[in-house]
Amino acid sequence: MSNAIEIEAKVLLSQEDYRKLIKLFPNAPRYMQTNYYIDSPERVLAKSGIALRIREKNGQFEMTLKTPLSQGLLEKNVPLTINEFCSYRDFNEFPKCDLKRFLTMLDFEVGDLKILTSLATERLDVEYKGGLLSIDRNSYSGQVDYEIEFEYNNMEDAEAILGEFLRENDVPCVFSTLRKTARAMAAISKK
Repeated sequence: MSNAIEIEAKVLLSQEDYRKLIKLFPNAPRYMQTNYYIDSPERVLAKSGIALRIREKNGQFEMTLKTPLSQGLLEKNVPLTINEFCSYRDFNEFPKCDLKRFLTMLDFEVGDLKILTSLATERLDVEYKGGLLSIDRNSYSGQVDYEIEFEYNNMEDAEAILGEFLRENDVPCVFSTLRKTARAMAAISKK
């Protein structure tokens, strides 16, 4: 299991602003990834501030648990095989991994945790001023939204650099703390 700290500033975009920004990087590669969000029907993880997902990208699968820190999120990542993913998706067999032990240690019943929804992202990544700029088109539960994220080593500078980039490109800058997980889960709650 690997650990990382994720610190990123993010802004939701209009479709028009999204199109404007991706035109700035015509040669940057784009790729698709799908996040499968996991919780109990009662949202026991979300109530504890925890997010759990499996990400599929380029035929690879990784389970990630995110917990809040004073600045950013602590990420615990475990690679999965396609068979482990399919067993979980199709038969709710939680993968035998360090995250299972970690969640059990925190008194969560992993048998209650299921894939509740998914979100597909078309992403463009660009290294920018010592950080990573990601411009996303997200599809989930019949909805589409757009966002830009800037991952950096501290939140204050991440917001300053992203804010300056957006102002230079005449795009409104209203920082959002609403993560993809929350948006995707809220969408299924409305159904």
